[in-house]
Amino acid sequence: MADLAASVETDGDELELADWRRSVAELYADVRRLATDDVRAAFDHWRAVRERLFREHPQSPVRAAERSSFRAHHFEFDPALRFEVVVEPAKAEQTTRSASPFGSLDLPVSAGGTMRFSLIGRVEIPFADGERQLSLYWMEGYAGGLFLPFRDATNGRATYGAGRYLLDAAKSADLGGDLRRRTLILDFNFAYQPSCAFDPKWACPLAPPENRLDIEVRAGERVD
Repeated sequence: MADLAASVETDGDELELADWRRSVAELYADVRRLATDDVRAAFDHWRAVRERLFREHPQSPVRAAERSSFRAHHFEFDPALRFEVVVEPAKAEQTTRSASPFGSLDLPVSAGGTMRFSLIGRVEIPFADGERQLSLYWMEGYAGGLFLPFRDATNGRATYGAGRYLLDAAKSADLGGDLRRRTLILDFNFAYQPSCAFDPKWACPLAPPENRLDIEVRAGERVD
């Protein structure tokens, strides 16, 4: 839910889409509030509201014929997979030459073509199997916003083959952070499949090679 995906057809009901985005923004605001005291309660709320929206909302990414029976599937909740990480600014040599102050790059899109982003920084994730690095992006067009997609060794088996999303602030999927300390909350229990995992009519930007983890991340949404 709440990804950068764009429908191949708009269907002509912008008010429905506006309500979907409003609902998602309210959900993540609730998640951030609840997580200050009880992360598991925040996760349970996120999962329940997400599932209801996918079943009932007219802008659900799930095919209309499959919505009434939709059920979300997740790995077991793992509190050890929640991290507060410092965002290290991208170095000049890590960005491509462009007019952008950060350096622009085009990420591939599931339906073909590309979408323009800026690489703005890196984060180090202290997994039990050892520290891994992920790149953090900013969407240059559309509504802007932080974007963090990733792939891992569960893809194509337990999870969608093209990867999952952790953050997509353009659609309000944002778990919070601390501006003063330049940190973000990355909780893999809230990792979710992009809209194109449910219906190929959606076009979703995909994780680049640098965000492909060589370990299994057994948290968040799964396909079965």
